[in-house]
Amino acid sequence: MMSKWAHAISFSFRSGSQADSLPIVSRIRAIDPHNSLKNIGGKRSMSVQTHRKCNVVIIGGGAIGSSTAYWLKKRASKDLSVIVLERDPTYKEASTVLSCGGVRQQFSLPENIQLSLFGGEFIQNAKKYLGDVDLCFQPNGYLVLASEKSAEVLQQNYKLQKELGACNELLTADKLKQKFPWLNVEDIALGCHGLDKEGWFDPWALLGGFRNRAKEYGADFLQGEVLDFHIPDGSKKINSVRVRAKTKEICTVDFDICVLTAGAHSGEIARKANIGNGPGALSTALPIEPRKRYVYVFTTQGENAPGPNTPQTHDLDGTYFRRDGKGSNYIAGRGPDEEAEPPVNNLDVDHEFFDTNVWPTLAKRCTAFESIKVCGSWAGFYEYNTFDANGIVGPHTYYNNLYIGTGFSGHGIQQSPAVGRVLSELILDGGYKTLDISRLGFDRIAANRPMFESNIY
Repeated sequence: MMSKWAHAISFSFRSGSQADSLPIVSRIRAIDPHNSLKNIGGKRSMSVQTHRKCNVVIIGGGAIGSSTAYWLKKRASKDLSVIVLERDPTYKEASTVLSCGGVRQQFSLPENIQLSLFGGEFIQNAKKYLGDVDLCFQPNGYLVLASEKSAEVLQQNYKLQKELGACNELLTADKLKQKFPWLNVEDIALGCHGLDKEGWFDPWALLGGFRNRAKEYGADFLQGEVLDFHIPDGSKKINSVRVRAKTKEICTVDFDICVLTAGAHSGEIARKANIGNGPGALSTALPIEPRKRYVYVFTTQGENAPGPNTPQTHDLDGTYFRRDGKGSNYIAGRGPDEEAEPPVNNLDVDHEFFDTNVWPTLAKRCTAFESIKVCGSWAGFYEYNTFDANGIVGPHTYYNNLYIGTGFSGHGIQQSPAVGRVLSELILDGGYKTLDISRLGFDRIAANRPMFESNIY
């Protein structure tokens, strides 16, 4: 039986024709028996060709968008034309490349655990998927600490993680001290340490791997800033998008299906399609906004400093740290309190925030951090989901040819391999095949069904 999503997709082609009952690749062949669509998009830049056509347009070329292009073209290389629109191909302010590149399965929601389990497998075996790419994966795991008050929640999370296939260990305060002698455990009751598919990697390399592989399979990556969409009156289908190219020309891309993966700017772009501005089902906004986060680089000359195999350690208040590179540098950070979110009109770093909110926790947890020297810093944007701080993945509830993959609130880079894969399944197969993450769909926003994480930073 064809799923309701496959039925919705069929309307983006020839509604009412025999092709409607076929998978998307077969429908394209039925509509275009001579396969003339395969070269739509070509290799020319938008500044040369001001009107383009494709089967799938992906708005946002970061990790999620590039992963989606990769999976779509990997599975339907000759039968599906894909254009990825990215407003800044240097990615200098992109959430992907400014992230810390962590991967872990220590979540409390089954969907996040499963998404990151595949992310960890993909990252550990990147060459199998992406060819000659080195993600510099450091398999040192995560260490999530809990007090007496939060220990029971950590135990529950650990049990679920194990049931779903994660390889973690629970450590009492005494065992933590034995394994990590530098750790002050006076106020710690329990810790969960990841033993497999956890650690960190080079996010630039992952993004480059997705992009290069997707291009090899035939995807086009074009520079352009979204201006607006064309939506016929009363239609539940978006026909095209207008973009401003690098040359300042206004270009139009016609498409059958649109995938919105624009990271921190997804909410803004959704409003250009009347999402959140219209009546009925269009009255529900896509609740994504940029949130600025700081990362600090420091060194220490203190004795008993955490060694090279130190896991990324998350403290009770959300402060985290880990070793960085092969030298003696560390990185650290922490999210601000909700009422103290910094402005997002720039990527300036607040160094006072480190002194007042990060360093005290570091110094308490490890005596070697009582005397440290900050030697670098950067800031990046979370694509923050203000509804429940978890990803929004799947079809839109009004537009039957719009799919969403955004709002991961700091977890996007590690979940990008799995999210791109499930989005390709929705488009090509009409439903989830490898992971059912339907609970993370856009419909939960309108229905007020938040999916909160517990005891997770």
